[in-house]
Parts: sequence; structure tokens; C-alpha cells
Amino acid sequence: MKPRTAKDGETKLQIVTEHIRKRTDGPGDIIDLTPDLTELLEKYDLKEGTVTVFVVGSTAGITTIEYEPGLVKDMDRIWEQIAPQGPDYAHHQTWGDQNGFSHVRAALQGPSLVVPFKEGRLLLGTWQQVVLMEFDDRPRDRTVVAQYMGY
Repeated sequence: MKPRTAKDGETKLQIVTEHIRKRTDGPGDIIDLTPDLTELLEKYDLKEGTVTVFVVGSTAGITTIEYEPGLVKDMDRIWEQIAPQGPDYAHHQTWGDQNGFSHVRAALQGPSLVVPFKEGRLLLGTWQQVVLMEFDDRPRDRTVVAQYMGY
């Protein structure tokens, strides 16, 4: 789909919303979304703008990291130090489940990220990837919303 143009020849802003579905393996699972985001950018032939990446749900997060095995392990370890799985969170009494830690981690990480793009390319660093971080206490089917705004 090409960007629409106005009668005067100016390019109009295009907004495209897509859903990326991913199955996670439970707490500590990190999934690289960069290939999916790049594929969608190419599909719509957008050249310049931003993409907002948002995970639906309150027990997962979105960020950028250097997606490599060592850092994936480091992230799991650091989250265990910040919001460990063991303590009795008040959330457990409210709902009778044991995933209070996952809600805390997700709230600290945040559910979304905005990435600029130019010349049809995400403006990420050489070693920077956009990732979905799973914090829940079990595998989940996740929906990530990617909303592109651009020309």
C-alpha cells in the first residue's frame, strides 16, 4: 500500500495498525520483535515516521536490548533481584494467584516503546533490537500491537 496523496500532490500521513502474535515460554522469556517490525514496515512501504510497539496485558513489557544469550540471562537475573518471585505480594491475596512479581516487573519495564524510522528503515543501533519481555509465571499467548504513523 502506497501513502495516499492529496490533490495538491502532498503526501498524507498514513496510520497502520497490525497485531503480532507470539507464544512465550514463561518468566524470563525474551522474544526479538525486530524482524516482525521490519517486515511490516516493508509491507506498507512507509519511508519516514514512527512505530509504537505495545504489548497487551499487565504481565509483559517492551524494550530494546542487545538480543544475545548472555544478556538474556543477565536480564532474568536482574529482574529476580529487583522483584523476586518468592515474596508474598499483596496481589496474591487479591486474586489467589502467585504472579504479583510479574505485575511489578511489567509496571517497572513498561508496555510500550516508540521507534522512529527513516528511508524505510528502523533507526535502531547496530546491536539494538526491540524485544517482548515475558514476566508472567507461565507461558502465554501474547498480542503485540504495532502502530505505524508515517509517509
